[in-house]
Amino acid sequence: MIRPYLILALALGLGACTAGDQRSADSAPAAAPAGSDTAPAEAAARGPASPRDTVRGTIGSASVLVDYGRPSRRGREIFGSLVPFGQVWRSGANAATTLVLGAPVSIGGQPLDAGTYTLYSLPRADGWTLIVNGQTGQWGTEYAESRDVLRVPLDRSSVAAVDTFTISIESGDPEGRLLLAWDTLQGAVSVRAR
Repeated sequence: MIRPYLILALALGLGACTAGDQRSADSAPAAAPAGSDTAPAEAAARGPASPRDTVRGTIGSASVLVDYGRPSRRGREIFGSLVPFGQVWRSGANAATTLVLGAPVSIGGQPLDAGTYTLYSLPRADGWTLIVNGQTGQWGTEYAESRDVLRVPLDRSSVAAVDTFTISIESGDPEGRLLLAWDTLQGAVSVRAR
């Protein structure tokens, strides 16, 4: 015969073991103490350091799409350091920056057919050049100069600090602009429907 106090002791012991594992649906895990390492799962929950973004616009009859990685400053010096002057840059992070044109346009006065391209740029201490390249689908650091379709100067200007690299499209008919901005620099080029 099982004694009633033994059953009661087992029930109370099991209840105490499972109570620590229960959380309400709206409770959140405690933050890691300052200066401690965080678990990889917590880092993954914050998302990638340079998330992908897509911007779209319409210039004349041409749809324009740019898909790119958005790195952040995170206290770093950008142009002339992280992005060296005089070296081709992927104009974003991780996978190459993709430009998709739904109709022919002119970029900086140079004709460009409808299609899919990769954008690179060449920042210099005294200027900034946009590079449209015919190779697509590659990692951003895989640059083949022989596949360049066109190179055009960007109108460079100083702007208030931009923490996360941003590409934008100013729609218009028949002309708009493509803009790249990061840190305290912005580069812009006209895009015109043909």
